[in-house]
Amino acid sequence: MYSDTQITKQIKELVAKISGTEKGTVWRQASDFFIGLSKKQEQLDSYNERISELESKLAQDSNEQNCVQYRKDLAEVKNDLVVFAYPDAELRLIRHDTIVSIAREILELAESYNFEDTIRKSSRFLGTLQLINPTEGNRVAEHNENTKPVYKAVLCLRLFDQLYIDGLITESYVLESLGDVTPEKYESFINEENEEYQKFVEKVKIPLIIMALIQDIGNHHPDAKLILFGEKSTLNPFRTLPQEDRKALLQINYRQTMQYITLGIGAGKYYGNFKAEREEFDEREIKKVTFMQGLLKRWVNPKSVLGNLIKVPQIYTSIILSTKQNYDYRTLPKVYQILKLNVERKHCHVKIVECLYRITGMFPMGYGITYLPRDSAGNTLDRYEYAIVTRLYPTKLQQPECRVATRSLSFISRGQDLRIEQGNNLYFPETAKKLSTMSKERLNEILELLASNYQERQNLDVIPRCWHAKEFFSLGKYQNLWNRMGE
Repeated sequence: MYSDTQITKQIKELVAKISGTEKGTVWRQASDFFIGLSKKQEQLDSYNERISELESKLAQDSNEQNCVQYRKDLAEVKNDLVVFAYPDAELRLIRHDTIVSIAREILELAESYNFEDTIRKSSRFLGTLQLINPTEGNRVAEHNENTKPVYKAVLCLRLFDQLYIDGLITESYVLESLGDVTPEKYESFINEENEEYQKFVEKVKIPLIIMALIQDIGNHHPDAKLILFGEKSTLNPFRTLPQEDRKALLQINYRQTMQYITLGIGAGKYYGNFKAEREEFDEREIKKVTFMQGLLKRWVNPKSVLGNLIKVPQIYTSIILSTKQNYDYRTLPKVYQILKLNVERKHCHVKIVECLYRITGMFPMGYGITYLPRDSAGNTLDRYEYAIVTRLYPTKLQQPECRVATRSLSFISRGQDLRIEQGNNLYFPETAKKLSTMSKERLNEILELLASNYQERQNLDVIPRCWHAKEFFSLGKYQNLWNRMGE
């Protein structure tokens, strides 16, 4: 009764493999790598300056004979960099294999044998990530920070699919990897048992997940930690940074994340004895690394579809799983107001924001909805009930698709699926006004039945705009919110 379901355990374990300071986690691996890297930084800067110089000459010089020499010199410098930066290839491969293994776990939990079930599994994944985190108290920021990479990775997967279906992705590497799979055929192409789809997954989706997971890995570099934690490691890393520090942190994060992609994880290793296979494998791996580098480079370009593919989910995730001191769970449905503001300021691509809105709707997965139930005749009853948002792609963007959590003011483990109309959702002030004629005694009576720690929470709104569902979800019997009805 009190233990987690298998899926919830898997998701918690997955988050733990990334965050934290334990040996073997992605963050610990990155931190150790950056400590070693910082000792070699001067020589690395020299290599990188030479590479930038040669790439600039290649771009500007039209003399083919000169360009041939530049390419030769560039290849030599890059090879020297690899030899210098990879003194311990075994550790690099451990980091590479760790992140690839995690990416495959994420894909397994987020995708299925058809598009419809993929949506269900991704809804469950995102909802669970929201529901296992506290939404009140002193440790909200810490838990949200730990969960962000996985949450963003799942969003990127679903956003990628929809962008391709909409014909917005024109990147040659992606199109080559898809072959003759047109946008019209793409939904039927998504199938975990499809061999061609699995080849595409290895070329595009695994690198995309990895990029989402490590997009901010540069913040684990000693220079970034100095800004975040201070010289004596006594500062709150989630505080609002001065503009100068924030700018410096962004630059460090970008530069060191690029180093981590290239030198920290790099390409996979071929295990076999066939030269042709090795050459083909190595070429694929180099293309994957180049694809990840391209995603990060394009992040700063508001017109780039691929840049926005990781940027828009990053902004969305930073709001839904906020680490700010003024975090207020009740305001999470305002996420698209902030994203639209980013569009107005030309920081984001309007079509990508609109696309993500179609996928998630106004209310994030796992959000606690309070609503007015109706009787069989359609009349509003004199109480409110609880539900949880459980479905991506809502039919109407402001009407969340939910699983009912209470019936007649009692918590239930096998609720019905329900689309909650705006006129019944207490999040909207005009709906809350419908309860204004109800006596305070009746409202307190309802609250006492639905809030288990009612006596300790006298500041609860008697007409709540939403409800905090973590305590409800902490019991295994209430975690099967995404089971198909009848299962």
